[in-house]
Amino acid sequence: MAHLNDSDLPFSLLQFYATSPYPCSYLPGRMARSQVATPTHLINASVYSQLVRVGFRRSGVFTYRPQCDRCNACVPVRLPVARLQLDRSQRRSLKKHGNLAARELPLAFFEPHYELYARYQATRHAGGGMDEDSHEQYAHFLLQSHVDTRLIEFSEGDELRMVSLIDFLEDGLSSVYTFFDPEIPGVSFGTYNILWQAQQCAALGLPYLYLGYWIRNSRKMAYKTRFRPIEGLIDGEWQEIVDIDALGY
Repeated sequence: MAHLNDSDLPFSLLQFYATSPYPCSYLPGRMARSQVATPTHLINASVYSQLVRVGFRRSGVFTYRPQCDRCNACVPVRLPVARLQLDRSQRRSLKKHGNLAARELPLAFFEPHYELYARYQATRHAGGGMDEDSHEQYAHFLLQSHVDTRLIEFSEGDELRMVSLIDFLEDGLSSVYTFFDPEIPGVSFGTYNILWQAQQCAALGLPYLYLGYWIRNSRKMAYKTRFRPIEGLIDGEWQEIVDIDALGY
């Protein structure tokens, strides 16, 4: 992971602490630990943009990056959107879901969004804990932010199909979380959403779409490397991941 350097980044008022170990959500049998940036109210859009460039991410108002003992499996990844090369299935996804209407809404609670989120978690992530999220847990996770966060709703006619939370950074967009209708067969909403966000980056003149972390041995993360080229923050430097299997984490 990249190291923080106060001479390069304006973090003089921030403090960083390591959490206690907790069970890893992605690699069974492993314990994880995070480095958390505080105080949260000082992490505005500009500071957060720089934190993302050195491997941080946020959940609600908490900004963190993995700092696990004897494990560096979590690789921050981003797409250089100007060089994005679509495969056949991705082109099909753009064509198939091009009729979805995207609408920006205030970063606020909407009951239909929560109901869609609950169905998505129950279907796609049953038993993971988030399938039991209350209204308050949902709001803490997705609707609390000190940075420039946009809530985008995707509809097909009168039917809500997908909701996406996106952070606007100085050099790109950061995909916070997306959930969609899990019960329609033959769709690729998740793929379409990433491609849509990449298109927004290009339209805004922003070079990167940040996709959080990728773990080679996690099936949940496998979809990220289907977008090429993809860059990873490896040994403190952003570099293109050419040989996925060469990262033997």
